Amino acid sequence: MTPSATHLVLIPAYNPGILLESTVSAARSNWSPVWVQVDGSTDGSHLRLPDGDTGDLEIDIDPRNCGKGAAVLRGAQRALKAGFTHALVMDADGQHPADRIKEFMEASALNPSAAICGRPLFGPDAPLVRTLGRKLSVLMVSLETRGKGAQDPLFGFRVYPLEPLVRVLSGTGRGRRYDFDPEVAVRLAWAGVPALNQDAACRYIRRDEGGVSHFHYVRDNLRMIAMHIRLIWILFLGKTGGRSA
Repeated sequence: MTPSATHLVLIPAYNPGILLESTVSAARSNWSPVWVQVDGSTDGSHLRLPDGDTGDLEIDIDPRNCGKGAAVLRGAQRALKAGFTHALVMDADGQHPADRIKEFMEASALNPSAAICGRPLFGPDAPLVRTLGRKLSVLMVSLETRGKGAQDPLFGFRVYPLEPLVRVLSGTGRGRRYDFDPEVAVRLAWAGVPALNQDAACRYIRRDEGGVSHFHYVRDNLRMIAMHIRLIWILFLGKTGGRSA
């Protein structure tokens, strides 16, 4: 597969366990290049990957765990410097559909100013508490973006135009951990980046299958609530556009 000169797959990874290897392999089967941004992993999962000198795979390791948003920002900044214009971000734990990468990249090539946002199709493996709980974030982001943002702000399978992504993230110290996906969806909408939504399957992988979740139900839901209060306040003050704290 000829590597793209404009679009890459970016996989942030923090202790994803045994599924990182198969996730990276599936991504490489569908696209080139693939970059893995290791975010302070201590489980050795990235050590099972090829050396990263294969031409279509690059691995960057940050010894500190700074959060998903911080890892995406670091990878996006590196990609911009390397001449790329877009990145498809997908999770390292096998939840996102690698077989849809080409379709999302093609949509991005036809609509380069837009963010191509996955709209999740849940199977019977999806925990009810997670699918019901995300409805609040869907409602809040719809209000915060006046219906112009990602239709599911918590689903992180997206192709981002790199320049506005780096600009809006660099303009705030927020959105660095589990709040990254909804925060950046709102800020990109405020910055005038259109969101094109496409269906994509979402898997919830059981622990006995190697599934790993670092989501802390109380801590991270409180973080989400605080984020929405802050974004509503910024919207009320009229300081949108990706430049507010």
